[in-house]
Amino acid sequence: MERLAEVSESEIRIDFALNCKCRATVSLRSLCAASPLAFKVQTSSPCKFLVNPPSGVIAPLSHATFRVILKPQSQLPPTFPRSPSDRFLVKIAQFLPNTSNPIPSHAINSWFSSLPSSVSTQNLKLKVAFVGPLLLRHAVASGDLDAVRNLIKRQRSLLADLSPNEAESLLRVATELVYPDGMVHLLLEAGLRVEEELGSGDVDPRWASKGWDELHVAAAFDRTDDVLRLLKTNPSWPLDSRDHTGSTPLHLAADKGNIRCARLLVEGGANVNARCNDGRTPLQRAAANGDRRMVEMLVEMSADPTVTDDRDRSALNIARDEGHKEMVEIMEQGEEVLTAARHGDVKKLETLLKRGASVQYRDQYGLTALHAAAMKGHKEMVSMLTATGLDLECEDEEGHAPLHMAVESGDQETIQVLVNKGVNVNSVNKKGATPLYMARILGYNAIAEFLVSKGAMSCFPVISR
Repeated sequence: MERLAEVSESEIRIDFALNCKCRATVSLRSLCAASPLAFKVQTSSPCKFLVNPPSGVIAPLSHATFRVILKPQSQLPPTFPRSPSDRFLVKIAQFLPNTSNPIPSHAINSWFSSLPSSVSTQNLKLKVAFVGPLLLRHAVASGDLDAVRNLIKRQRSLLADLSPNEAESLLRVATELVYPDGMVHLLLEAGLRVEEELGSGDVDPRWASKGWDELHVAAAFDRTDDVLRLLKTNPSWPLDSRDHTGSTPLHLAADKGNIRCARLLVEGGANVNARCNDGRTPLQRAAANGDRRMVEMLVEMSADPTVTDDRDRSALNIARDEGHKEMVEIMEQGEEVLTAARHGDVKKLETLLKRGASVQYRDQYGLTALHAAAMKGHKEMVSMLTATGLDLECEDEEGHAPLHMAVESGDQETIQVLVNKGVNVNSVNKKGATPLYMARILGYNAIAEFLVSKGAMSCFPVISR
């Protein structure tokens, strides 16, 4: 079927309220440049809905709208957000009336009933979803996590549009459930914000029941000023205090994406690799949430991506399983390995390798850490890197092997390390130059003699024309 038009959303979302009319606007966009389009809207529930206008004409490549009106309802929808029994069908056809006797728009409804088969048509099926704060509160009070999750997913601004009093009331409803933790966590993670007064030393019973202290509350609600104040006024504050799940304030900040609070806590001395009751670290929580910025900050602050939880999963495992390629690259810390190799920072490299950092990273020129260390003549660094299993014949964009780079450095001991590891002394770059050729061109006679003693053959570069 030819596509003549499209709708902005395939679902009509109605902000539901009791005993009053509820409205939603649908936008139709013409994809047809050759002629106007006629449309006609039908509903499976005419006793519940009105449509205004029920039919009309759209100019070529233009827009038209119609409004769906839900008649006043005295009861909540039996199911929500999705309403399985309510559907809308938008019939669309190329509108080719007789120019000598044009059809007025109010007659389009009957015009559709006598369409010739030669006219191009399209049917658009629209589903109905009921959303809004009334249904959100009802779902929270019912402990229906799936309904709450789906309401928030369909109406992104739902929590943000609540007044402070409404937000406070909704959270109170959640905390009064028999098992409140899942619902409270869902609302806070989705962006519910409530005002929480700190400083008295007493924590609201809602949070005290979870084992939270003032710092937990400040971290959970992204209260940067309160975190600063608590750290400043009480330097001995236990930064790694635990709630009933074993979570520290840093766990909460990382889990909820509160990056400023998380950074303050780590800078203040919080254990960046603390493990909660299920063995997860703040970094693992950030990785599970797909929070790239939080992952980047925690890794920068020395979080270990190889620490495993009680299910033997590390933050790296989680990121790989979820397909978060950028986060995997951040946690592999390849760029840091390359930088350490360039600077000859052996201690830094040792630390990175212990954390499982990757030595496979390449920069924009195709250089690996082994290339960089060889180029600078860092013998000890080269020795460490060759022990990692890195390909000793890896080439950069110009075809240089690490041995080429070691010759360029002029450091014979570095060259000896590579040769003793069994590298090919006759490797050639893309211009045909061997390490021996480079040594002679650079005037490194002792190096040239050493390479010859190890089997290097005279070779001149192949110059392409």
